[in-house]
Amino acid sequence: MLSSASGPGPKVCIVGGGPAGFYTAQHLLKARDDMVVDVYERLPVPFGLVRFGVAPDHPEVKNVINTFTQTAQHERCYFYGNVNVGTDVSVEELRKAYHAVVLSYGAEANRSMRVSGEGLAGVFSARDFVGWYNGLPSNKELQPHLNCETVVILGQGNVALDVARILLSPLDLYLFTDITQHALDTLAASRVRRVLIVGRRGPLQIACTIKEVREMINLPDTAADMLPADFESISEALKDLPRPRKRLTELMMKTVKTESGQHKANKSWGFRFLRSPLEVLPGPDGKRVAGIRLAVNKLEGSGEDAKAVPTGQTEDLECGMVISSIGYKSLPIDPCVPFDPRSAIVPNNMGRVKDTAGLYCSGWVKRGPTGVIATTMNDSFDTARMLLKDMDSGMLNLSVNKPGGQEITALLKERGVRAVSFPEWEKINLEEVRRGTAVGKPREKFLDVKDMLAVAWS
Repeated sequence: MLSSASGPGPKVCIVGGGPAGFYTAQHLLKARDDMVVDVYERLPVPFGLVRFGVAPDHPEVKNVINTFTQTAQHERCYFYGNVNVGTDVSVEELRKAYHAVVLSYGAEANRSMRVSGEGLAGVFSARDFVGWYNGLPSNKELQPHLNCETVVILGQGNVALDVARILLSPLDLYLFTDITQHALDTLAASRVRRVLIVGRRGPLQIACTIKEVREMINLPDTAADMLPADFESISEALKDLPRPRKRLTELMMKTVKTESGQHKANKSWGFRFLRSPLEVLPGPDGKRVAGIRLAVNKLEGSGEDAKAVPTGQTEDLECGMVISSIGYKSLPIDPCVPFDPRSAIVPNNMGRVKDTAGLYCSGWVKRGPTGVIATTMNDSFDTARMLLKDMDSGMLNLSVNKPGGQEITALLKERGVRAVSFPEWEKINLEEVRRGTAVGKPREKFLDVKDMLAVAWS
């Protein structure tokens, strides 16, 4: 059944079927037994970054899909895939049909490096590269040519390390994951042997977690290529660090000492600290990346608040590919929704959108693209609590019976837009699993929206 209930009781619409959307829905449905929640998603398939962002070799992280599926199958929850809010239906139309609207549509754009040469062939955003190997339809034509020896990744968060690991891992580590087949074929022909992971600040400010660094250290036939000088002056600060930061720093320092006496491996990776991009350098044809010019920085201040300041010195690195992993950003969804272009979020107070009654936000569009799935869970629960508080206080008027999904479904039908229900997504899911089983993988994802829709509506 696609159309949601039309009776009395609060009706809430959530825009975005990723972790933030489903966690918000979960909390709302548990809190009130008369609550109806409709989830609208631009793609025909749910789960957002859990499906398209989590590394293929981290299947345990994807187990949260089981929880989201339970929410989607709840008798008072309805999923509308293949509906592009802001194009197919406006936020204003949703606000008229529901007691409250929650924006949970995430961050679908890339932060720009703002340097010359950014548009050269061989320069990619980490978001697009991750989407390419994870089967995001909009990235299926990316075609990264891995016919170079050295790749430079800008940014030192977990996504940067995911990309580095994909580039350097033995192929057999991915054969039985849900990585896309076209990515496997490209990686099988890869000539990449060295990955440098560049950050503007120092080892004490690195943004990744110890798990990801340990995975890099344990890669078969791959050596860590660190610069001992980067770690010489930080041992004094160790004793005052919070425990997670201290353990991560000690692991990096131990790796520097261990690797210095090791035999030569076929591949290598390493952090390069206190460096910021100044210019992507073209090769002789002027069209393809051949290197990157970096500003050499120094730190002003200490700890998490330390600022990177250019020294005036520069350094050039030769490379055949540059991957920018400096962050995602949200985009404005509709003219009626407030949006702060500088911070790329919807301005809000604990999830309540400023100056717009009945409008809320959760996830990355609320706080920016930071944290892990557990961070998003807590953040979404906070938004749900704020919304429930507004219902209880009377700030949200529940005395008016709202039509909810029935009105929106009618609008979409008039406009020739057909939504994908959750049972129809389950047909796509079963077919992906069947395709994967045939080649010994957990699933083989559809890369084209048209193919997804053909299965859903067959």
